[in-house]
Amino acid sequence: MTRDFQRPFTLPSGASEIVFVRHGSSSRSAPEGATVTGDGQSDPPLTEDGHRQASAVAERLGELEIAGLFVTPLRRTAQTAAPLGRRLGHAPVVVPDLREVHLGDWEGQFTARVVGRDPLSHEIFAAERWDVIPNAEDMDAFSERVRRGMEQIAATVGPDATAVAVVHGGVIAEACRQVTRSLAFAFLYAENGSITRLIRLAGGRWALASFNDTAHLVRLF
Repeated sequence: MTRDFQRPFTLPSGASEIVFVRHGSSSRSAPEGATVTGDGQSDPPLTEDGHRQASAVAERLGELEIAGLFVTPLRRTAQTAAPLGRRLGHAPVVVPDLREVHLGDWEGQFTARVVGRDPLSHEIFAAERWDVIPNAEDMDAFSERVRRGMEQIAATVGPDATAVAVVHGGVIAEACRQVTRSLAFAFLYAENGSITRLIRLAGGRWALASFNDTAHLVRLF
């Protein structure tokens, strides 16, 4: 059957779709020690606004036919996925490769440092590399593990299926960079609770269907 590209979009035959959700807003003021993982990665919980965003995501995606729900080892993704998981009856699967980029000496401080005009900020954005930050994760290693995580999810749900993965802003930016071959930070500004859709076509090529969809969030604030 010839595909009619003038009609509403449907998933191409043999393709897998990953609906990336950026986690909800997370706390910056939890007690010290309660927000760091064993490997030194920042792990704050959701704020009240973050939980509201998570509920809005569940309302938006709750009618989809979803083959799998995925999160990262960081709790803000699990907390964001929880309302959708309850609604769909899915237990989230943890994908370690999709955890947020580790920012070394700036871990848990990135926003504050940028807002405070830390002199290193200009170098980071000029180079579009996280590893400008001292002791940050190697950019190429980060890129490789994001690719592995994407392929893992697509392989797990298989063709003609949709997965939802609650991840992080840096991960979404890197996934979109790989798919579109853009500059590294071109897709850096996915909002908390936003939806981005990537498609792995039957031949293995990836495509970007949408980025930073926030229609379900507009009445929250």
